[in-house]
Amino acid sequence: MEDAKKVCECGHINKEGTEMCAACGKPLTEQAEKEGVNMRYEGAAIRSQKKKRTVLDQIWAFFSSVKVGIWIIVILLFASAIGTLFPQDNLRPGVEEASTFYETTYGSLGLLYYNLGLHELYSSWWYIALIVALAISIIVASFDRGIPLYKALKAQRVTRHKHFMTRQRLVSKTTSLEQSDVEVEKVTKALKAKRYSIRTENGNVLAEKNRFARWGPYVNHVGLILFLAGCLLRYIPGMYLDTTMWVREGERAPIPQTDSEYLLENHAFSIKLYDENDERFQEAFATQAGAVPESFETEATLYKRSGIIGDGEVEAVKEKTISVNDPLTFDSISLYQTDYRINELHEMTFTLENKETAETYGELTINLIDPDIHYDLGDGYSVSIVEYYPNFYINSNGEPSTRNSIPENPSFVFSMVTPDTPQGETSLIGIQQNIEPHGDNEYKMTFVGVDLTNVSILTVRKDHTMPLLIAGGSIFIIGLVQGSYWAHRRVWIQKSGQEVWIAGHTNRNWMSFSKEINESLSETNLLSPVDKEEGKAKQDSKGA
Repeated sequence: MEDAKKVCECGHINKEGTEMCAACGKPLTEQAEKEGVNMRYEGAAIRSQKKKRTVLDQIWAFFSSVKVGIWIIVILLFASAIGTLFPQDNLRPGVEEASTFYETTYGSLGLLYYNLGLHELYSSWWYIALIVALAISIIVASFDRGIPLYKALKAQRVTRHKHFMTRQRLVSKTTSLEQSDVEVEKVTKALKAKRYSIRTENGNVLAEKNRFARWGPYVNHVGLILFLAGCLLRYIPGMYLDTTMWVREGERAPIPQTDSEYLLENHAFSIKLYDENDERFQEAFATQAGAVPESFETEATLYKRSGIIGDGEVEAVKEKTISVNDPLTFDSISLYQTDYRINELHEMTFTLENKETAETYGELTINLIDPDIHYDLGDGYSVSIVEYYPNFYINSNGEPSTRNSIPENPSFVFSMVTPDTPQGETSLIGIQQNIEPHGDNEYKMTFVGVDLTNVSILTVRKDHTMPLLIAGGSIFIIGLVQGSYWAHRRVWIQKSGQEVWIAGHTNRNWMSFSKEINESLSETNLLSPVDKEEGKAKQDSKGA
């Protein structure tokens, strides 16, 4: 159903609910006639303010409400602040289970943070819903107010209703002018010299400039919408990536979220430390136990699989020494050197030994990152790994467990099979511990040596949303400048016999606007407009 129309005496057709005619400014409601003109939206009818509403109108009014928009922003800001209380799951250090990390690092509060799902707050459905709701609110509010304002400004005529003129904040009436046309011509030229756009109609004048300033808030809205769209695009696979990968020296590891199409080989990691006698870094030396890195880098080769993933050949694509501010970039992905681990446990070597005779029966070397399950030592002797705990500890249930997959405190449950013990013997072997849970064994695992390695920790980053975020931010700044440094100013000059009415309106900076009009009238016999608000303030101060 189309909205009802209201025809003004000037002939302009206005929508039902319009407070004053968009063309001549005549009040169309009793309230407008009593209270004066509403210049914020030129008195135009706003859909969200309709008295008779359908369900669609109610939804529209809800999202167009400034209060609703502010509340969404407040909730988003509060939620975002909570999300920074502890590191988000994709940014936390280490590779242990999330629940273990938050509990061991931050205690019961960290565990609560994890249980509430706040460790993945920015990817939660309700946080995304808030962003979508804010975008909808901005779009609806822009259309709700921007389109009526545009139509009203486009429809405005030069000749305005007397009520419109007398109810402006700046208004003056000059009487008994014999050469009113000459006076009006003088002030028109003066306003034109001040870069006002002049329109005339039946001897009346409308001088206007900086109308574009009225669109500053709506330009802001466009920028915000683009920025929010960029934020939402980050949740689409392939648009945004920010994670880490660990590559040990000599290792070739698949790059995350590339479907194993790309691999990176770490040929060598090197680090350069500052001199411990350098006085500039004494405080850092004390904090970091005497080791302050000056630079660290990884000599790496990027490989790409050809053919069927998993079965095809790999070919070298690029060789690069990756340093902190010099990433390896390929296929919109950048690998940044962000951290490292020096002398991490890599391999441990054991022998199977008879406890009574001290005779050994073969040697086995275990890769602590990817250990084999079974080791055949020959002549009926073999060892199997029943359980492996890279970072061993006893959990709250009194059971052996691991904090993460980093081999910081490796422990093994071995099953040892020999011709004398074909049923096998079990022992738990760790650093400085040898536990035989089923009683005394005839055989034991004896530690021989360990091999250490260095680990490069790289940040894997891809961001296709950045151009949209930059565009949104830039447009927002343009709108901010547009609405803050310019003001929409209008001066109406109307003749009625020997009377000349002058009225002025601006959306901001009334003092400079009044000064500008007075300067334009200085060479004429026309009276300067009086600022009603200033006069009212003076009367209130006298009354007080």
